[in-house]
Amino acid sequence: MALDRIPMTREGYDERKAKLDHMRHTEMNEVTMRVATAREMGDLSENAEYHAAREDQGILQAKINQLADAVSRAVIVDRSALPKDIVAFGSRVKVFDFDMDEEEFFELVGPGQENPDNGRILTSSPIGQGLIGRKKGEEVVIQVPRGTLKFKILEISIAEGI
Repeated sequence: MALDRIPMTREGYDERKAKLDHMRHTEMNEVTMRVATAREMGDLSENAEYHAAREDQGILQAKINQLADAVSRAVIVDRSALPKDIVAFGSRVKVFDFDMDEEEFFELVGPGQENPDNGRILTSSPIGQGLIGRKKGEEVVIQVPRGTLKFKILEISIAEGI
């Protein structure tokens, strides 16, 4: 599998880096102390506290590895260099949904910043891929798992807070 770069704003990168540092230095120290305390309780074969602490340690380490991987593959995107007339990472797109007969907004974001309930979708999602590279006024037909969506792009701007 190729190591794909993950687009992030400077703010998004700094947020993930701080979370990774907190997990590595604070949370892991706490879990390691729980393991040591439980180990002192005696027979490890029947020590539920020890096994629970070791399991928590493994889960935390997996989360650390996943976040460290994302941080290592990050490519910082300068918001001032983002296109304003073409849909791209960091765009806020106002579309008219022909099926729903209403306007919707989508913000195209990178992994870890998505929140579909608030219109924040991954650039790698079917809708994100269908909108990328499009211009204001274009009509787009996008195949999604639940069927086909048809949008008209009404506005493109740079999303705030990505």
